[in-house]
Amino acid sequence: MSSNTTFNITPSTTPASAADREQKLQAIQFGRVFTDHMAVVKYSNGTWHDPEVKAYGPLSLDPSASVLHYGQAIFEGFKAYRQPDNSISLFRPEQNAERFNRSAHRLAMPSIPKELFIGAADALVKIDQAWVPGGSGESLYLRPFMIATDPFLGVRPSNEYLFLLIASPAGEYFPQGLKPVSVWASKEYVRAAPGGTGEAKCAGNYAASLLAQAEATQHGCDQVIWLDAIEREYIEEMGGMNLFFVYRKEGKPVIVTPQLTGTLLPGITRSTLLQLAADEGYAAEERRLSLTEVREAIASGEISEVFACGTAAVITPVGLIKGRGFEVTINSNENGPVALALRDALLGIQRGTAADTHGWLHKVALA
Repeated sequence: MSSNTTFNITPSTTPASAADREQKLQAIQFGRVFTDHMAVVKYSNGTWHDPEVKAYGPLSLDPSASVLHYGQAIFEGFKAYRQPDNSISLFRPEQNAERFNRSAHRLAMPSIPKELFIGAADALVKIDQAWVPGGSGESLYLRPFMIATDPFLGVRPSNEYLFLLIASPAGEYFPQGLKPVSVWASKEYVRAAPGGTGEAKCAGNYAASLLAQAEATQHGCDQVIWLDAIEREYIEEMGGMNLFFVYRKEGKPVIVTPQLTGTLLPGITRSTLLQLAADEGYAAEERRLSLTEVREAIASGEISEVFACGTAAVITPVGLIKGRGFEVTINSNENGPVALALRDALLGIQRGTAADTHGWLHKVALA
């Protein structure tokens, strides 16, 4: 398997003008604007080959391409941040590469060498560096994905794949900014079951989530909380984000997050926050959490905050949890101090205003 990280660069002949780019960066909406280029790597005959960076544009797929019929499609998401010295750094891209390959394994897709995965990000960010915003809460969101392209109708793994990486300037993920969201605890739909694809970041997981999200919207909520598939009682995730619950024990905060059981995504922001919690002196636990326990602990004041985390939104406080027959408000529907402290600590490292003591930043070599 090739580990060639030298990308053939073919600059776009119609890049956005500086004025057009600046206009698009003025009011960034998540996932709406894309940079001038994309990285592409092909896979066939058991090897990755022809890595290139070229103009962003439509793909040409055979109508019988395997991804369109059998759903072999995975993706990741991570960010590039403008630093105080105007350099650009990626945040923990090696962790995304490792999770990408775990997703690939679960869907019987080929792994991609870590240096090729990160090399694609380096090459794309380098040529599109002017698209990396530097404002508060802003970044360049990177979306690597892989699809099966074998023109064949048959239930088997594809023999051909396409790895792509696109980039989108990003501001706040939720339109309301850093304000608590409301969530609906769904007992009718589940995200994943034991032995399924819950740990994988595959397209089908998100397609299957849309009906439950619509249900949440119908109940006046911003997001859905997923419960376990067996008992429909144990909390797993919020939408596509991991959840944290701040308990007060002997006057001190203890941060609790659902343990990884194979049915929820092992978030990179989740693991980062567990380390930052330790750095900040907070006790942290990973364990099963029932909806009943959480409702009772919120009512008694034992839970003082709830927040979700993920690459796109970073940290998002939860102010209201609703379900059939109940509704509970957390922290008077206000942002909580622990969530804000962890968010500031994380953003400080990502944006280079705080020391990167864990070596999480990967600096892009800009010419």
